[in-house]
Amino acid sequence: METIRVIIIDDQPLYREGIRTALEHREDCVIVGEATDARRASELLHTSHPDVALINAGLDSSDPLEIAQQARQISPQTAIILLAPSEDEERLFQSIKVGVAAYYTRHITPDQLVEAIQKVSQGQYLINNDVFIKPQSITRDLKPFKELATEELEVEETKEQFSPLSSREIEILDYIARGNSNKEIAKSLKISDQTVKNHITSILKKLSVNDRTAAVVYALRHSWIKMHQEQ
Repeated sequence: METIRVIIIDDQPLYREGIRTALEHREDCVIVGEATDARRASELLHTSHPDVALINAGLDSSDPLEIAQQARQISPQTAIILLAPSEDEERLFQSIKVGVAAYYTRHITPDQLVEAIQKVSQGQYLINNDVFIKPQSITRDLKPFKELATEELEVEETKEQFSPLSSREIEILDYIARGNSNKEIAKSLKISDQTVKNHITSILKKLSVNDRTAAVVYALRHSWIKMHQEQ
């Protein structure tokens, strides 16, 4: 079993201790460093090149989103899990923008945290699906997603001049991003529920993602879709 290298970026000793306790007895996880601010986090990323970085979204000493963006630049292979004090839609959207792989509140259990670490280390995105079904999200302008989070992603965007998805698949993803169910999409497009399911299966396969939310996040970050403000 390959060991997952983890760093903790948190300025609260008690919380760091709690995470350390949750992970130290796991054979598949090892904590390779801890940081309390952006400077130390940068040093760890340069020297340790961890598989996963756990960042406290409530840092007092530094901006956690700046640290996340910096991490993506220094160590692109590092998956980032942001641990927030509470649900915050604005922070969630900004987290997606800078390339965070998972977003959880501190109510997450140790077992859930370990599972998240395992999944993001394998390249999965675990963004809260609730943001795509909240009515207020439908009216949100997502222009910031057109700006890719790191130079690496900008290069990738330049190279990739087209989407692997068909126009119909992109249209369906756009409906999903607006919070529509399969039945609602089928009704709007005047196609069957099964046809919608077939398209979604094709989307997940083409993007190599596991669920609808991950597909939407992928499409948003590559500027294939966006949500428009209500007129």
